[in-house]
Amino acid sequence: MDYNKVNPVVVRMKESEKGVIYQSIVAMGFRARQINDQIKQELTERLSSVIDDSSDSEGANFDQIAISREFDNIPKPTFLAMKEVLDQKLQYYLPNENAQSSE
Repeated sequence: MDYNKVNPVVVRMKESEKGVIYQSIVAMGFRARQINDQIKQELTERLSSVIDDSSDSEGANFDQIAISREFDNIPKPTFLAMKEVLDQKLQYYLPNENAQSSE
């Protein structure tokens, strides 16, 4: 799947048809942050499992470099969130305004 072909204009037009463009942008922002946190956590876990031999040798740790390059190839979280919207995998709801005003 090529995430780099996500066109923000298409996402905006699709969400505008629903009449919820601003809510969609906020939802995509929240989702992008969640994806970013998941990627960071996975990267930290993978790097912590690599034995740090840098104290024994002066050279680079090739396992760490390989893991870092792998994560560099992951699309940006914003593109992943937009792709989820296009694929209708991102669902969100707005709180009922009447319920908030009656409290």
